[in-house]
Amino acid sequence: MYRLPTDISIITTYRCPMQCMMCNIWKNPTAKAKEITPGELEMLPDFKFVNITGGEPFVREDLEEIIEVMFRKSPRIVISTSGWFDDRVIALARKYPRIGIRISIEGMRDKNDELRGRPGGFDKGVGILRELKAMGLKDIGFGITVSNHNSADMLHLYDLSKELGMEFATAAFHNSFYFHKYDNVITNAAEVTDNFCRLIDAQLKEHSPKSWFRAYFNMGLVNYVNGGRRLLPCEAGSVNCFLDPYGEIYPCNGMEQDKWMLSMGNIRSGKSFEEIWNSPEADEVRRHVASCPKNCWMVGTVSPVMKKNILKPASWVVANKARSLVGLKPVLNAATRKAIENNINHNNGPK
Repeated sequence: MYRLPTDISIITTYRCPMQCMMCNIWKNPTAKAKEITPGELEMLPDFKFVNITGGEPFVREDLEEIIEVMFRKSPRIVISTSGWFDDRVIALARKYPRIGIRISIEGMRDKNDELRGRPGGFDKGVGILRELKAMGLKDIGFGITVSNHNSADMLHLYDLSKELGMEFATAAFHNSFYFHKYDNVITNAAEVTDNFCRLIDAQLKEHSPKSWFRAYFNMGLVNYVNGGRRLLPCEAGSVNCFLDPYGEIYPCNGMEQDKWMLSMGNIRSGKSFEEIWNSPEADEVRRHVASCPKNCWMVGTVSPVMKKNILKPASWVVANKARSLVGLKPVLNAATRKAIENNINHNNGPK
């Protein structure tokens, strides 16, 4: 028998008002009538952490009911949103002041609106965050998906997060069935690496241990951008899972159909979650995870593994926080330095 997952991401819908360059969900929306219902979520077990995502979760007219169900199952829920439906975000936050809100922002005003395909998105997002802070919400912030186009803006957004006193999350764009994208490749790895290293340096100078461990996470993104193997093992489908809008339980949202893509089971099958989690289909998924070639580094699958294997990131954090205190730059770990070197050699090799 496997232990039940501690973390889950619930993809409530593939409907979305944005038209992001790095994601084609908006071209492949779910039919409203086929999406999982709040009642169907009642069969889920308890979790330490729940991420509510999409598409755009606030497209769901019954999102409040979904949150009500999941707050009975978890002490912490964070909604990932574009912030486009500002009135709905504020209304939900008034009813559930413990809710976490993360607005996806891809750069400063011009860059964000270009990459997300909707003018006014930056102002809406920052405006919502300011209002949520004025309301007294604590678990708020924004995140950026770093691509070829916006790593410099990442540093400006970090400064903005410090100014506003909010959380700041990062990701690197990638390909998956979830995004319906297979051409997301960072081609300016040296520039992106340099900007991530600047961010790592700044985070280590903060007074918050959470920021120091985010610096480690961002080192993992440097490693990923340069084609390195994961710094920590992937335990997707063991410590966490994703539930899609049709009720399928997946280990993660990074699978690609031309590599592999398997479901552990469907919550509409009549089986209990425990039966699905311990089924032969779930075992087959875990075998594929163990040999997955993608080396993804996404917060949904990395965060629980960092907590489980805390000594490895902690040793790097202690060493590099000490360097920061005496004015020295952080040192990337050996695996990440090797990945950067290999990537440079590959790009500078014979054409």
